[in-house]
Parts: sequence; structure tokens; C-alpha cells
Amino acid sequence: MTFPLDSSHGRKNFNLRKCIISGIIGVYSPIMPQKKPQIDLKHMSSCTCFNLRKATRVITQYYDHSMKSLGLRGTQFTILAAVSEAHSVTISHLADFLMMDRTTLTRNLKPLEKQDLLQIIPGADQRTRELRLTKKGHKTFKAAKPLWERTQTEIIDKLGEAKLKKLLFMLNETIAITK
Repeated sequence: MTFPLDSSHGRKNFNLRKCIISGIIGVYSPIMPQKKPQIDLKHMSSCTCFNLRKATRVITQYYDHSMKSLGLRGTQFTILAAVSEAHSVTISHLADFLMMDRTTLTRNLKPLEKQDLLQIIPGADQRTRELRLTKKGHKTFKAAKPLWERTQTEIIDKLGEAKLKKLLFMLNETIAITK
């Protein structure tokens, strides 16, 4: 039995019988259960980096979900909040405040600039660039703030205020010892 394949990719007909006999056919069906690979990370259970990054990913996804209706991510909200508070801030100062390197921050600013949520303008000298929210950026931030507040309240309700205060204290101490 011979089946034609998509010739636009330069493939030729293949003989199913020859493939079955030679054992080179693999069949995938969405109905077939897929085995999850076994990952043993017991040695990572006490790794600060692994656990902080894992928690950060989960919390970020939680905030992303709450802001999805605005086409905004939780990390983008943080940038808009910082720029809104400062009114105008250089990329370097914002990177320092957010503890990000400038290159990563610049990469994260591009979608916000494309969405016309913030503008990047020349700074006081040729080496600096300043960030300001646009009218649309102010409007989006204003719409996102209640979503952020609701999400923050949900986390406090689930975690408990005392545990959240302890967590924030410990995170700030962790930051301080690595400087």
C-alpha cells in the first residue's frame, strides 16, 4: 500500500508495508495516554534558587491570568506601576529599582511601547532614555489596578496576612544578603 505525502515539502510516496516490516513507523494518537517522564529532584528540594523561581513562576501565572482581559501580564503591570509612580524615570533607574539588568528590562519594555502604553524618550544626556506612561498607559494602569488589588487580596486570603508578612520579610532579607 502506497500513500502520497505532501509534495510541497519535497517528500515522496512511501510504502506502508515496507515501513511496518522494517519497524520504522511510529503512531501518535491523542487518545493514547502519554507517560510523563519521571523527574527526581529530591536534591533540589532545598535549593533556594529552584524554589524561589518555581514560586515566582506560579505567582506570575496567577497575576497574568487576572490581567489577561486587558492584554497585560503581571510583570508588565509592575513596570507600569513603577513608571506611573515615578511619572518619569530613566531605564537605568527603573532597572536598578526592579533589580533587572538593563538589557532584560529594555526587552520587556518593547511590547509596552508597541501597545502605546509607554513612551521612551531621550533623557537629559545622549546616554539616557526616560520612560513615561502614555494616555493609553495611564488608562490601562487605572483599569489594571483593581484587578491587581483583587488578586493581591485573594493571595492574602489564601496565604494569610501573617504568613505573607513573614514571606515578604524573608524575601527582603534574601535580597539583602545577596547584595
